[in-house]
Amino acid sequence: MKSARDYRIVPILFLLFGLHSHAQETNSGKMTKTTEQMPVVIFVCEHGSAKSIVAATHFNDLARKRGMNVRAISRGTNPDLEIAPGVARGLRADGLEVGAEKPTRLSREDASGAIRAVAFCPLPKGFLGSVPIEEWNDVPSTSEDYGKARNNIVERLKHLLDELKAVTGQKRSDQ
Repeated sequence: MKSARDYRIVPILFLLFGLHSHAQETNSGKMTKTTEQMPVVIFVCEHGSAKSIVAATHFNDLARKRGMNVRAISRGTNPDLEIAPGVARGLRADGLEVGAEKPTRLSREDASGAIRAVAFCPLPKGFLGSVPIEEWNDVPSTSEDYGKARNNIVERLKHLLDELKAVTGQKRSDQ
C-alpha cells in the first residue's frame, strides 16, 4: 500500500516533467526541437502574411536579445498562401530570417498555451477564450510603408516585452 507521501510526489514529478517539451512551434506552426516549453504570444492579422509576421519575427528577436524565455507565433483569420513579398524583403533588410514558412490559420489550439494575443484585425467572438487580447488596429499598412509599420510595431513590442517580463517573472538582460 502506498503512503500519502508517495501520492504527494507524483504531482511534483508531473510538474517537473511537464515543463519540458520535445518540440517548439515557429511563427508559422512548423515544429522544431527544444527542451523547454515557453510562454506564447499570438499575433493575428487577417491574412497572416504581413503585420503578424513582422510582429512575431521582431518579438522573437527582441525577446532573444533580452534573454527572455517567451516566444511569438503569427496567425491569420483568413490566411494568404504566402508571406507578403514586401514583408519578406523588409524583414531580410532588417537582418531577420523569414524562412520558407507560409501563413497559418488561427486555431483554438493556438490559445491553449498562450499568455497573450495581439490582434491587428477583428477576431471571431470568444475565439481565444480567456487569453488577454490587445488590439493594435491603428498600425499603418506594411504594403504602403513597411518602415513606418515596422517602427510602430517594434515600439509597441518593447512595451509588451517589458510588461511580460513582470507577468512571467523574467528579468531583462539588456538593462
